[in-house]
Amino acid sequence: MHATRNAGILTRSRGPGADEPSRGGHFLGWEAWFSVAVVLGVLALLIATRIAPDLLLLAALGLLMATGILRPADALSGFSNEGVMTVAVLFIVAAALRETGGMALVVNRLLGLPKTVLAAQVRMMLPIATMSAFMNNTPLVAMMLPVIDDWTKKGRLAASKLMIPLSYAAVLGGTCSLIGTSTNLVVDGLLRSSGRPGMGMFEVAWVGLPSAAIGLVYILVFGRWLLPDRKPAISTLDDPREYTVEMMVPEGSALVGKSIEEAGLRNLPHTFLIEIERDGRIFPAVAPHERLLADDRLVFAGVVEAVVDLQKIRGLAPATNQVFKLDAPRARRTLIEAVVSPSCPMIGKTIRDGQFRSVYDAVVIAVARHGERLRKKIGDIVLQSGDTLLLEALPAFVKHQRNSRDFFLVSRVEGSTPPRHEKAWLAITLLVGMVVLNTLEVLPILVAASIAAGLMVASRCISWTSARRAVDIPVVLVIAAAFGVGKSLEVTGAAEVIAKSLIALGGSDPWVVLFVVYGVTMLFTEMITNNAAAALVFPIALEAAEQLGVDFRPFALAITMAASASFSTPIGYQTNLMVMGPGGYRFTDYIRIGLPLNLLMWLVASSIIPWVWSF
Repeated sequence: MHATRNAGILTRSRGPGADEPSRGGHFLGWEAWFSVAVVLGVLALLIATRIAPDLLLLAALGLLMATGILRPADALSGFSNEGVMTVAVLFIVAAALRETGGMALVVNRLLGLPKTVLAAQVRMMLPIATMSAFMNNTPLVAMMLPVIDDWTKKGRLAASKLMIPLSYAAVLGGTCSLIGTSTNLVVDGLLRSSGRPGMGMFEVAWVGLPSAAIGLVYILVFGRWLLPDRKPAISTLDDPREYTVEMMVPEGSALVGKSIEEAGLRNLPHTFLIEIERDGRIFPAVAPHERLLADDRLVFAGVVEAVVDLQKIRGLAPATNQVFKLDAPRARRTLIEAVVSPSCPMIGKTIRDGQFRSVYDAVVIAVARHGERLRKKIGDIVLQSGDTLLLEALPAFVKHQRNSRDFFLVSRVEGSTPPRHEKAWLAITLLVGMVVLNTLEVLPILVAASIAAGLMVASRCISWTSARRAVDIPVVLVIAAAFGVGKSLEVTGAAEVIAKSLIALGGSDPWVVLFVVYGVTMLFTEMITNNAAAALVFPIALEAAEQLGVDFRPFALAITMAASASFSTPIGYQTNLMVMGPGGYRFTDYIRIGLPLNLLMWLVASSIIPWVWSF
């Protein structure tokens, strides 16, 4: 039976209309060698060049289709893959949480504001690994990416020190339960289809839990040396436009009664609190323990990104009441930067006397003037030529004023739409509902995520325009294309011939064969993705176990762990690809920290598995 199955794998079509020679022994056609060359070429270019991964993988996919090695259906299979589509939908869910301020609630309560990179890694990885055991790790990373990105900016931490740990923690946590990663479910399904008992919910935890613990300790200990420390080429701290902006604590705000430090206003990135105005009195050099009262007016100085962050803090509102006199709802507005031109009729007038809001249907939130700190209230500032205004208005302001003689250099500030704080708990409730429905196996994650995203759009947690912009197309393309490129090694028979040859090196010792099975699965996981590697090696390992006359279960667990724990290349696991851009990583960064972790997991799992599941 198994020989027939293997023969079937070996005689898959190489391409449309191709005559299919027998693949007995180690025969490989030109298609197989060409596919191997393409995969190795992609890896080499990822290592040696700065070509965008999505362009590189799509080009490789086109080449494999052009040569007839891949049929369009096989090449594009990744674009219909449930995991890829789930990632795309979850970008919308994450964006809705961010736009409602729900993400800030999660971050503030779960992650806090650590002072060091090590503390940040601990506070992030432990909950991520725990959550990953109870929900699929790919959507978890998709949701947490924008959270961690904002968190690193707020804590002035290098994203390159935290994005790979985010992926690795999710991967390690996923090895602790049946539903932690799709690979575990694939192997479980293959076990059942072969007439053997499937895996229990936490059976894999016998090896997954100690492996995860050792892996997390490795990252914490060696991450300080092996993870890159990259800062953006242009720092926002170097921005010459320092704005002075006023915010207020409204009546009933959640910040009333909290100290400056408790409210998270003490160590804001790229901005600082200059003074507080209370009942006509000015309190300069505000102490961290100073308590906030209703109607306090807070004056901050900082760059534009800092002003955007202030707008998103739950419990703060713009001090100017002009904001609330605009006709359009705040959720439809955005921040816009505009430089006052010499011909602007507002020059020489205060913002209040010039009736700026009535004339331009926009409200001045802050003013920057050649690095000078303006200490007047916004309405009392007399405008001068060259002043940079930070405005709150509808996006249409940019189109209407771009060619106006009153302003030049009119531009929209991305990601500056005021949060819909009143929808925060609704968004969090929908997120929790999605996780529960998936964890209890009521709905597949794609269906649950699609329903959650749809309800978030319908309930106006996020606009449809923002939802479409939220999907990170390059990430989706990279993951989908990687599936297709890896498929070429399968359909040409190259992967199976290589795997059989390597496993044959194990000889007649079951432990050595298991060690080799893990290594082969790990190798193919890094090259052709995790699920494909598990499905490929499973029947080969099954045949090897039967020939040795030993129980196959240890081999099944080795395949499960090896196909799940992928660290040394970005294309081996979806989450590694997802953090590559936000972390500013190069291919070699994964090799530096991931290859030793791969080898460590190989040794740990190969030692534990035979002890728990005897041959």
